[in-house]
Amino acid sequence: MKKALIIVALALSVLSCSGQGKNIGQEAIKGKTATIKTNNNNKQNQKGMKTQELTKADFLSKVYNYEKNPNAWKYEGDKPAIVDFYASWCGPCKMLAPTLEALAEEYDGKVVIYKVNTENEQELASVFGIRSIPTMLFIPVSGQPQMAQGAMAKADLKQIIEDVLLK
Repeated sequence: MKKALIIVALALSVLSCSGQGKNIGQEAIKGKTATIKTNNNNKQNQKGMKTQELTKADFLSKVYNYEKNPNAWKYEGDKPAIVDFYASWCGPCKMLAPTLEALAEEYDGKVVIYKVNTENEQELASVFGIRSIPTMLFIPVSGQPQMAQGAMAKADLKQIIEDVLLK
């Protein structure tokens, strides 16, 4: 009985942060387009946080304009970036948020850390095939982005920043 309860609890915790969408692949990054309602409430940045909340309009101008370049990845920024796809109700996302804030402060001026609320930007999450959260998109200034799912330890994130983004 205990084993069954543990299995059910683990299954529920895994499913609790699952989103809707499809598997991410280069085709999702390269060719999908969507129309997304924008939300100009950037409450997080108003509180002095170093991470930046993105709307569709922000994403198109700062990260990747998939409407203008649907067939090829073209990063719009001048610094490497991390995009954290999250939801306010997601426990692992809440645990990851302070780590991302600390990294945004530590790498200020070197790496930009963006956040996309998948509840507010559902179509943007769909374009990138976000199926579970947190999911992070690691974007070097040149080259293709890489994705990782799940909450990561600060040491692992620092290793990716150093080896992938700042190489």
